[in-house]
Amino acid sequence: AAGCDLCADGAVAGRCLTCGLSLCPFCCRAHRRQKKTASHAVTELENTKDCSQAENPLLCPSHPTEELRLFCEQCDHPVCQECVLGRHRQHPYDLASNVIHRHGDALRKLLKNTQQHMGTLEDVLSQIDDTGSAICSRAEAVATEICRFASGYVRAIEEHRDRLLKQLEDLKVQKENLLHLQKSQLQQLLLDMRTGVEFTEHLLMSGSDLEILITKGVVSSRLTKLNSIAYSTHPSVDDRILFSPQERAGQCCGYEVFGAILNKVVDPARCTLHGEDLHSARQNQRTGFTLFCHDTTGERMGQGGEAVRVTITHKDKRDCAVKPTVCDNGDGTYCISYSPEEPGLYAVCVCVKGQHVQGSPFTLMVKHKFREHQGVFHCCTFCSSGGQKAARCACGGTMPGGYQGCGHGHKGHPGCHHWSCCGQVKESSECLGGPPSDTLLRSLLRTVAL
Repeated sequence: AAGCDLCADGAVAGRCLTCGLSLCPFCCRAHRRQKKTASHAVTELENTKDCSQAENPLLCPSHPTEELRLFCEQCDHPVCQECVLGRHRQHPYDLASNVIHRHGDALRKLLKNTQQHMGTLEDVLSQIDDTGSAICSRAEAVATEICRFASGYVRAIEEHRDRLLKQLEDLKVQKENLLHLQKSQLQQLLLDMRTGVEFTEHLLMSGSDLEILITKGVVSSRLTKLNSIAYSTHPSVDDRILFSPQERAGQCCGYEVFGAILNKVVDPARCTLHGEDLHSARQNQRTGFTLFCHDTTGERMGQGGEAVRVTITHKDKRDCAVKPTVCDNGDGTYCISYSPEEPGLYAVCVCVKGQHVQGSPFTLMVKHKFREHQGVFHCCTFCSSGGQKAARCACGGTMPGGYQGCGHGHKGHPGCHHWSCCGQVKESSECLGGPPSDTLLRSLLRTVAL
């Protein structure tokens, strides 16, 4: 082991940080006492590691015999004495012990900044871990929502499927019922015709002249009636049943669903009539109502083209009938309008495909045409007659005893404005009085004129 750098005898006990010498205890004390080296920083070696560091100083790579005790400021690198005399000759330099504080402070500052970054990174990594856990939790919650949504959607689709199948079954049954009804009617008509034909043929072949002449009228009437019965030469319904997957079908269980059965069959028993006043009309005034067609499930028909027949016949006058106008709106609704020429009671029948709809048949009362007022709408006869106390009004009031303020208070006055011809208190009302007599006309002449 190397000894003291000064006396070469004593064991190394310290090191001068200023000049880099390894010193024995005696030389350490002497180093501190000498005037030239009194300001040097001498540290004592406490353990073998420091001793080993003191015993093995760092040597210059370019000059293996020289120790690195200096620091080149320009090259920012430790150098030895030979380096300073050589290629670092013009470079500023100083003892390593003199610059260590400045460079150590810079390193400590960098260290502090780096430690702060490390703390920030640790916080970020912690947040990342927390966010990852939150993502997992949220993903599980959303997966539950998706499963719940999908389950509800599946239930909605299944319910919509069952509803479509029910509509299909109802449509099939209705088509079959309409065909069965048509078949039964035509079979009965064919049976009646066959019976009539066989009877007539037998009469013509086997009957005597007198028998033919006697029964001719009955047989002819029967055959004529059978020939006059109207019947369709085609099936009442067709076999078209279509399904449209793209058709919007509204909502089911809160979900929008698609798919609808087309070519729905109208159900006359579910068709309804709507209008402000179905049961009354005015003579020579065009009025009407609306027919809403529905299918077997009660849903509105979204298309037109139905066979709608409307008849309006007078109950007292057989030859008096009103010809209605039927307008197909193309959306399952039909506007029926008419203008009755004769007042009285009528019977109205509305049929779809030969069957009555809801509320059909119903009665219709046609009132006389609107009668205009022949008088004036006034507060009293006194004012509208120019102050004639004896002038009479339809309200029955006169002005006995003189003027009492616009007629209010006299007997028979309604207490408000009214028509002088019939006493109606509504200005837009219909006149209830009949044609005025000559005497009444004379008494009201000045009132009407004013």
